[in-house]
Amino acid sequence: MKIAVLVPCYNEAKTIAKVVRDYRAALPEADIYVYDNNSTDGTAALAKEAGAIVCHERMQGKGNVIRAMFRQIEADAYLMTDGDDTYPAEHAREMVDLVLYDKVDMVVGDRLGSTYFTVNKRPFHNVGNRLVRVLVNRIFRGNIADLMTGYRAFSDQFVKSFPVLSKGFEIETEMSIHALDKNLSIQSVKVDYRDRPADSHSKLNTYTDGLRVLRTVGMLYKEYRPLSFFGIFALFFFLLGGILFIPVMLEYIATGLVPRFPTLIVSGVMEMLSMLMLVCGLILDTVAKKHRQLFEVNLNMLHMLRTLRGGERGEGQPKP
Repeated sequence: MKIAVLVPCYNEAKTIAKVVRDYRAALPEADIYVYDNNSTDGTAALAKEAGAIVCHERMQGKGNVIRAMFRQIEADAYLMTDGDDTYPAEHAREMVDLVLYDKVDMVVGDRLGSTYFTVNKRPFHNVGNRLVRVLVNRIFRGNIADLMTGYRAFSDQFVKSFPVLSKGFEIETEMSIHALDKNLSIQSVKVDYRDRPADSHSKLNTYTDGLRVLRTVGMLYKEYRPLSFFGIFALFFFLLGGILFIPVMLEYIATGLVPRFPTLIVSGVMEMLSMLMLVCGLILDTVAKKHRQLFEVNLNMLHMLRTLRGGERGEGQPKP
């Protein structure tokens, strides 16, 4: 069985060689792929010297790098980590084994349940992680411990069926929501976290990338849970229209007159908007359900192709 360690990198010359060596020691049978994303500090050369398979992705952004990785690399289990040496390699074997032998589709390296909040020196990152975790788990009825961790293991089923849409750091949130929506198996493993070395700088902008993550959550909420999303607007317009209509109705009952026609018209418009939002939600919810059904069919086809390919190579079943 083939294991691929995926390391997306942008200007990580100070740490990349150590990361490659650490994961080589933890998973000696794995192929370690470093995807250089237009680094200018010699990251690619250092990774190659340390023994990694170095590839290049010219489109800037972590999401673009992961899209290239998932398309180009074939393996039975994938382990994704960062090149900044913040995720210790000693958890790698446990995470990969959960994919290979327990058939978990996505293993999440949970920093938040370990040392993250005591080690991380950026308080707004802590607030953002908590906020995104609460939002996504509540909206999508999940229980993922760490939504934005970059330390994850994947099955080939997940990798080859995941439609990468994000271009930047919001990719981790997209992965989590995709797994929850498609009812894929998810398991968390508590992992230690260490902050970057003093002379190494994060590429994540707390405010800009944080807003992108929240926007991604909102967009995926609309696309994956349209009835709930548009239902909120339907309820808002319904209540607003009702509030405007009540005094007009009471005045009509008392006097038989309707002197405030503008208020009545606005109330009617609000109720029409409410019905429109509800109809949109119902239609799009049917479309989303069809997409989930098609996804299950595609997974079955992917499983059949994988079985046929394994039979042609004469491979046996993985050990229990």
